[in-house]
Parts: sequence; C-alpha cells; structure tokens
Amino acid sequence: MGAVSDLRRGYLLGFGAYVLWGFFPLYFKMLKSAGPVEILAHRVVWSLACVAVLITVLRRWRAIAALRHTPGKIAAMAAAAVLIAINWGTYIFGVNSARVVETALGYFITPLVVILLGVVVLRERLRRGQWIAVGVGTLSVVVLAVDYGRLPWIALTLACSFGLYGLVKKRVGLPPADGLLLESAILFLPAAAYLAYLGGDNTFTRDGAGHTLLLAFSGIATVGPLLMFAGAANRIPLYGIGMLQYIGPIIQFGLGVFLFHEPMPAARWLGFGLVWLALAVFSVEGLVHVRGNRARAAATAVAEQVPEVPVLRD
Repeated sequence: MGAVSDLRRGYLLGFGAYVLWGFFPLYFKMLKSAGPVEILAHRVVWSLACVAVLITVLRRWRAIAALRHTPGKIAAMAAAAVLIAINWGTYIFGVNSARVVETALGYFITPLVVILLGVVVLRERLRRGQWIAVGVGTLSVVVLAVDYGRLPWIALTLACSFGLYGLVKKRVGLPPADGLLLESAILFLPAAAYLAYLGGDNTFTRDGAGHTLLLAFSGIATVGPLLMFAGAANRIPLYGIGMLQYIGPIIQFGLGVFLFHEPMPAARWLGFGLVWLALAVFSVEGLVHVRGNRARAAATAVAEQVPEVPVLRD
C-alpha cells in the first residue's frame, strides 16, 4: 500500500510540475514591460535567494562548501549555467514576442534532440524505432522551416540548450537544489551587474507594487516546479517521466493557438502533426522496449530459480 501511495504521489508531483511549466507563458506575459534580459536577470537573482533559503533549511551548506575541492564539477556547472541561461532567455523572448507556439515546438522536439546527443556525444546505438522517430522529427523541422521561411531557431535553441543542459547535469550528478544554487551563483554577478546598469530603467521599482511582486516571485516560480519534478523523478519510472513531459508543451501550444491566437496555417499544422507522430513512435517504441526488458528479466529470474533435474542413469 505504501509503495502504491508513493507512486501516486510521484505522478501527482510530476503532473503538477509540468502543468506549472506549461502555464509559464501567462506569467512571463505579465512581465513583458521588463524585457527578456531584465526578466532573466531577476529570475537568476531571486532564484539564488530562494534556493539559498532552501539549502539552509536542508542543512546542505557543508556539502556545497565541499564542492570547492572538485573543480571539474564546478567547471561543468558553469557550462550548465550558461546553457540554462540561454534556455531561459530564449524562452522568455519567444513568449514575449508572440511565438509561444514555437517555444512549445522546442520542448516537443527536445526528446528527439536528446536521442541525437546520445548518438553524437555518448556514442549510443539507436534502435530502429528511435531512428524512425528522429527521421520523422527531422522532416517536421524541414516542413516548419519552409512554412516559417526560416529555421525555427527559437525551438531549436530551446531543444539543443535544454538537451545539452540535461547531459551536463546527468554527468555531474548533483542533487537538484545544490545544482541550482551553483548555477544561480555563477550567473549572479552578470545578472546583478546588468540590473545595476539599468539604474532608473529597472522596472522592479518603476512599474508598481504588483510588477515588483511578480518579478520577486520568479525565484519561487523557478525553484518550486523543479523540486516537484525532483520528487517525481525519485518515485516514478523513467517511462512515466517520459509520458508526463509532453504535458508542458501541450499546454503551451494550446495557449499559443487558442488564447494568444498565433497563426497556424495548414503547413504549420502539418509540421506539428509530424512532430506528434515522431513523439508517438518514440514513446511507443520506448514503452515496448521497457516491457520487453522486464519480460526477459522475469524469464531469466524464473529460469535461475528452477532447480536442475538430475538425470538418472542405469
């Protein structure tokens, strides 16, 4: 009963995290007067403040201090910080330049980019179904590039930066709060310097108390879903996370089309249809592969438990 309850809690946490990420465009639209770079700078500053409180509550400052003896990890986290800054900044720019649909595309194609990174960086070998998914996904980008009249650079930047960010984080293996603290600390000085440079043009104190509170809330908005996701990842299987990850871009796509009324000509629908087909192939193939591995493991376990029958000889 306890295991079932823990699994249910994991799915609820994961669902909540992706729903919150899905509705992020509404939040960043309310901050539009600040501009993408200022919003990014405030997000870094307030995330650092928020996660510093969390680290204090968790009593992890000693573990953080011990990282000074691992310069390789710090260098890797510096790279992760740059990648997540590119991701956050591109996302904010996309939302506030009426390209929410393209930001959704970025997170739809992220799993396919992760597959390609596995081949290029980790020298992994793809299964046939994965190659089909990558091929259909590549075709979708071509169709959308023809429709847009350019490469969908916002989507590609989001997918590549987040894919590389995940790869770096996976190799470093730090707990989520520790990693976010280091990333925010590394980005803090340039963020604070930019806010100081703005001077009187900083909208934090210029555009009213509501705007000030919304900017300060960016720390909680960043750290909260991340911790929910971490709680989910510790409780549910990987294929469960794989299914949940489409919730965010589906919500973003819906907001872009039905709330913000961004244009969706027929060619764009075709491009997104190919993306969804690629993701369906990717998801089904992964699920079948996982179940096949489980079945083989169960058969092996049963075979190992069956005692060998002695052969009687005359």
